[in-house]
Order: sequence, then structure tokens, then C-alpha cells
Amino acid sequence: MAVKIRLTRMGAKRHPIYRIVATDSRARRDGEYLELIGNYYPCDATETKINEEVALKWLRTGAIPTDTVRSLFSKAGIMKKFADEKNKKGK
Repeated sequence: MAVKIRLTRMGAKRHPIYRIVATDSRARRDGEYLELIGNYYPCDATETKINEEVALKWLRTGAIPTDTVRSLFSKAGIMKKFADEKNKKGK
């Protein structure tokens, strides 16, 4: 099963709220997901909440983040921690 980390749309019309979830790549966008990682509020970007431990767990197991999720993780510093962790294992 290929796992992706992507956004699921929630909220009202013209006021979206997205959940950052780990899901099977073949599942529907708003369908069932394996685990909730965080929330993203595009109208108020300062309110983005990401559970760092869960995100790193899924990245370690090989989950592939979408471009938008990758940029959110980069802003939160999660991608840098993952890269540093990966480099330490390689040495």
C-alpha cells in the first residue's frame, strides 16, 4: 500500500480548513484516512497545527508528502529534522 501525506478539505464554502492526513494514495481526497497529522487554516496561516512526532513517524515509514504538505512541513522545520535524522543514519 502506497501511503501519501496530503490535505483533506473541511469547513464551509469559501472558508476552507484542511486536515493533514496520512492516507492510502488510491483513496478519495475526503475519504477515510489512516491517521490525522495536523490542521491547516489557509485564511490564518499562523494557526497551522502539526503533530511533529506523528509526521516524522510517517516520513520514516516511507510516506510521500504532496507538494503543499512538503512546504508546510518545511515551514514548520519538520523536513529539516527528517533530513538531519536521515543523514545521521547514513554516516
